[in-house]
Order: sequence, then structure tokens, then C-alpha cells
Amino acid sequence: MSSYREEKDSLGIVKVPVDAMYGAQTQRAIDNFPISAKPMPVRFIKSLLLLKLTAAKANAELGLIENQIAVAIQDACKAIENDDKIMRHFPVDVFQTGSGTSTNMNANEVIAHIANANLKKNSSEQGEQENQIHPNDHVNFGQSSNDVIPSCIHISACLQIHSSLLPAINKLITCINTKAKSVDDVCKTGRTHLMDAMPIRLSQSMSAWSSQLQVQKDAIESLMPKLEQLAIGGTAVGTGVNTHKNFAAKVCQILAQRSSVPFKTAENHFALIASQDVVVTLSGMCKALAVTLMKIANDLRWMNSGPLAGIAEISLPALQPGSSIMPGKVNPVIPEAVAMAAAQVIGNDTAITIGGQSGNFELNVMLPMIASNLIESLDLLTNSMNTLADKAIQDFSVNKENIETSLSKNPVLVTALNPIIGYEKAAEIAKAAYKDKRAVIDVAIEKTSLSREELEHYLNPAALTEGGLSK
Repeated sequence: MSSYREEKDSLGIVKVPVDAMYGAQTQRAIDNFPISAKPMPVRFIKSLLLLKLTAAKANAELGLIENQIAVAIQDACKAIENDDKIMRHFPVDVFQTGSGTSTNMNANEVIAHIANANLKKNSSEQGEQENQIHPNDHVNFGQSSNDVIPSCIHISACLQIHSSLLPAINKLITCINTKAKSVDDVCKTGRTHLMDAMPIRLSQSMSAWSSQLQVQKDAIESLMPKLEQLAIGGTAVGTGVNTHKNFAAKVCQILAQRSSVPFKTAENHFALIASQDVVVTLSGMCKALAVTLMKIANDLRWMNSGPLAGIAEISLPALQPGSSIMPGKVNPVIPEAVAMAAAQVIGNDTAITIGGQSGNFELNVMLPMIASNLIESLDLLTNSMNTLADKAIQDFSVNKENIETSLSKNPVLVTALNPIIGYEKAAEIAKAAYKDKRAVIDVAIEKTSLSREELEHYLNPAALTEGGLSK
């Protein structure tokens, strides 16, 4: 028995694996694009299925396709979404035709295949005549790859942001603030240029992290109304040819009901099909969030460095052996993993930026790559923040003895005496303390008329973290 069957499209006959749920156009894409062996992300395919389900329901309500056909399409979409094994029938490479037509047709063909199989089964059982569901004429009715794929980029991003990214940001902010509160009494040496600076409480240093994250969260939330606008209904070039004038609004209404995300039809379909400016903006925000995470990760790595020859202000949880040759070595593996993920997000943004400028006249032609990179970035950021909270920040311990020892020897504390003895005199004291490796208070007693009691007051590290002038 042959392991192939013959399928036909507008270009002719194609041999397709006998057990494949897709048809001729998908097989052509498999043959034509052996680029990365990396299919479109599952999240994207599931958003595409959601849109196809919604489109079928909308077309039925508008009287454009038979209700029986619409129900069969919807049932097929649900069946695919609930069976991860079927995802192997979505093998089209990310690096394909720039409109994503191959992925759109892949979905149309698989949905039609399953819907027809179900209809055939029902008609056989009930003695009814079989209804044939066509990938283009029914599943893709009133749609074009040119409005479907941009819409799915927005849909998948919105769903991912609401369900995963924003909760992860909130979790990390809460974790940082909770930990900061527990270490509010820890006063440590501040550092600028990686050099000793004025004292700062560990909680103050950590408050910068949560504030940075809040800024990134606010920026992403501010973009959501634009991301919730969909290109669907614009069809080929944005004019809406071959679709009902109420189709877009109906699709968005049904999508909003099913997802609890307030999707709405585009203010300008031409813009959302010809460009990916909103997604490029979102990617830039992902990059900014990645930069924040890399800053947090690197701060943790520096504070954890040692344990003997580094800063060693904190000890991160020991999660795994750090060396295959050096026994007992433990490395800051979580911050390192997060830093690498952040670097990948920054790289993804560069690719998305290049993709965004490829809007030639009425259509952007790097849509699959943009979709894949954006989904990966959102996943990397989400997982990084959850991991950073659970396996690094929540349970690190503070090495108070190390912190207090280095702080007590910090000549930069003399900065607090500037308003009293002047910058030049303070610099003289600091240099002497550095040179002789003495406590700054002992040198200040010798070089000023201030008493030890006064100097202890002015040079109190905890008081200096409150700012203002000492009195």
C-alpha cells in the first residue's frame, strides 16, 4: 500500500503522506521551505484556530455560510486545540512566504479535513448526504492571509500578555518588595562605577528594581488598546473585498466574549496590514523589560560574588554544583540564565525591527518571523521573571558580617563632612584613610576639631541613607 495520497490545488497534483491531515498547499510549503525545521509556535497556531472558529461563527450569523458547515468548522477547531498530538500537522517552517499564507492554508486544510471527516461520519450514521467543506471557500471565507496573520499576531500577543506576562511582572514586583521589607535594616556600601560610594540600604537598592519593573509594566499596559485592534476584515489589501461589511465587527465581538480581551476592529485596516508598527513598539518594550531583568540579574551576581574573594554581600540559593572539576563551587545559575534570556529578547527585537520595516506598499512580508520572535520573547520574559522570583530573590540570604566590615572601612563616608569641613579637607581625610587603611573616623579626629561623638553622629551610615544635611 502506498504511503502517499494525491491532493490537488490550483497548481496541480501533489503527493501528501497518507496520514497527514493537511493538503496540497501545506505539502508544497514543506517541500519549498526546508529552512529551519522550526514550525510556527503552538501559541500562534492556537490563536489562528480561535480566529478561524470565530470567523465561522460570524459568517454563519451573517448568513454567509450554512450553519451546519460553520458548526463543523468550530468543532474541528476545538478538537485541534484540545489535542496536542494534532499539532504535528502544522509543520510549516517559520521562514516561509512573508505573508504567512502557507500557515493560514495549513490551518484551513487541517480544519477542513477534520470537519469533513466528522460530517462524513455523521452522514454515514444518519444516512444523510455528505457536505464537503472547502479550505478556501468555507474555512477561509471572508478572509485573507493578509489580514488573518497580522490579526493572529495581535491576538496571540494580547492573550499571552494578559495570561502570563503581566502576572509574572506583578509576581516579581511583589517578591522584590516583600524581600526588600525583610532586609530594610541592612545598610551596605553603595557603588557607582563599581567603586565604593555612599551607604545605601539594601531595601533602597532593591526598590530601584521594582520601580523599573513597574515602569515597564505601565508602558506595556498603555499599548494594549492599540494591540487589541485587529486587521481582520481588511482582506487582501485593506479594502475588505469579498467580505461582509459587518464581518470584522462581528468577529471582534465574538472574540472579546470568548477571551475576555476587548478586541476591536482596526481604526485603519490598511495600516495594520501594511505595517507592524504596534508590534515593533511592543517588541521594543520587551527589549526594555529584558534590559531591566539583565540589570537585576547582574546586581545579584555581583552581590553574590565570592564567597571569599568577591563582594559576598548576599548568598543566592545553592541550586546545583557549579563546576565539573572544582569541587564545592556553586555558581549564580539563575541570574546567568535570566541574563542569557534577556540577551535573546534583545536579539529578537533587532530581527522584529528589521521585519517591521519590510512593509512594502500594502503588505508587510516578514510576518511569520515577527510572530515567532515576539511569542518567544514574551515566553522568555515570563519564565525568567517567575524563575528569578522563585529561585533567586525570594530565598537569598544576607551576609551581614561582610557588609558591615566593608562599610565600616569605607572612607567615602567622609562625604557627609563636606558641608562642615569642606570638600578639600574631606578629600585629604579620605586619602589618608585609604593610604593607611584606617577607619575614616580615626583620621578625622586627628585632622579636624570635631569630637568622636560628633563624628559618630555625622558618619552614621544608617542616617546617611536618609539623605539631607546632617545636623
